[in-house]
Amino acid sequence: MTIPGPIVLTPGQARVLGALMEKATTTPEYYPLSLNALVNACNQRSNREPVMNLDEDEVRLALRGLEDKQLAGRARSADGRVTKYEHWLGEAFNFTRAEAALICVLLLRGPQTPGELRGRTERMHRFDEIADVLAGLQKLLEREPPLAAMLPRQPGTKESRYAHLLSEPVEAAAFAAAGDTAPTASEGAGDERVARLEASVAQLRQEVDALRQKIDDLFA
Repeated sequence: MTIPGPIVLTPGQARVLGALMEKATTTPEYYPLSLNALVNACNQRSNREPVMNLDEDEVRLALRGLEDKQLAGRARSADGRVTKYEHWLGEAFNFTRAEAALICVLLLRGPQTPGELRGRTERMHRFDEIADVLAGLQKLLEREPPLAAMLPRQPGTKESRYAHLLSEPVEAAAFAAAGDTAPTASEGAGDERVARLEASVAQLRQEVDALRQKIDDLFA
């Protein structure tokens, strides 16, 4: 499957896509989801940040947008009179289980640290070590274009947070929450955002390259 152009999800589309991904893994016996079940999944009060209150029309609108992007839509093999819905993100990106779990939780809960991601993905995929979480995040950062980014570390914190890059409004809010002031359009918001993302990717790649060099030296 070929994705037409860059993906920019609305908050509603991100929530619908994340909810479909989550339920496909955690409750496969009830998947694909009916519209009512999908609305409930989007609006549940646990494992969602922020909590949303989408109605059926808003979820339908989000589904139409996702179908246009070839990311989700009516289930292709569902039987019965009730229309059901599924996601196609696996077909679009051929994710590993680790990558899929990370993207799903980032879609549902926004920017998070590797430690938070490790705990919150457990029902979908078990990461034995934080290093495994970082390896999964690295794969998302190395996609072309990148699907995740490391955010500026907040003052007084030890861990950096990571955010998905499928939804520009979410990413802009993430940088603001991390202590940066989101630029206005007149200040060249697009160029500054790209520069920040490139700097984050470059920093992480340098750290990985240094670690690889140390490993090579040990076994030389």
